Amino acid sequence: MRLLLAEDEKELAKALAVILRHNNYSVDVVHNGEDAICYLENGDYDGAILDIMMPKVDGLTVLRRIRDGGNSIPVLILTAKSDIDDRVEGLDAGADDYLTKPFAMKELLARVRAMLRRRTESVDTKLTFGDLTLEISSCMLYCGDSSVRLTNKEFQMLEMLISADGGIISVERFMDKIWGYDSETEQNVVWVYISYLRRKLTGLGSSVEIEAHRNLGYSLEAGK
Repeated sequence: MRLLLAEDEKELAKALAVILRHNNYSVDVVHNGEDAICYLENGDYDGAILDIMMPKVDGLTVLRRIRDGGNSIPVLILTAKSDIDDRVEGLDAGADDYLTKPFAMKELLARVRAMLRRRTESVDTKLTFGDLTLEISSCMLYCGDSSVRLTNKEFQMLEMLISADGGIISVERFMDKIWGYDSETEQNVVWVYISYLRRKLTGLGSSVEIEAHRNLGYSLEAGK
């Protein structure tokens, strides 16, 4: 899943991004509210983490702006403020949750998981397609008695393909969702990761295949 992290303390933002990416989230980082609004209005995110005290535009204003624009993305507010009125103001502005600095990384991850889980209204931890089972919490892919751990981007790509249930995912969609819409990474990286996934499916002995659709993208096909 893809998150936007808006935090003006650059060292903290860097540390949070590392932890989130290590836990299989794609993360775009901005350091002011003006950029946060731009990214949220133009990007495709599953959730956002917003610091309240940011330059140019504060986090609560960012939150009100996107809510007024009809964006229902889950939002976790981060702030050094601990007063109850500040927490209430954040929640009333449309935040899904509120975390006061300093906080433990484990608590941040737990709150992000809960926030995203509430949006999907599902507590399922596994996705299935054909003879494959993808365990979301561990990034393990199973086929019968065989299993393999996927890398971060392999996991995200296969998660998108399985969730599409046979539908086609374009290269642009992969790039936007996983690498970020302003990424300078070349699009052929998608083909590289598709080849990695194909090798792992073969190694598992799965009958599921990743089909390429010329000029359209990729889809999963359950084998016979």
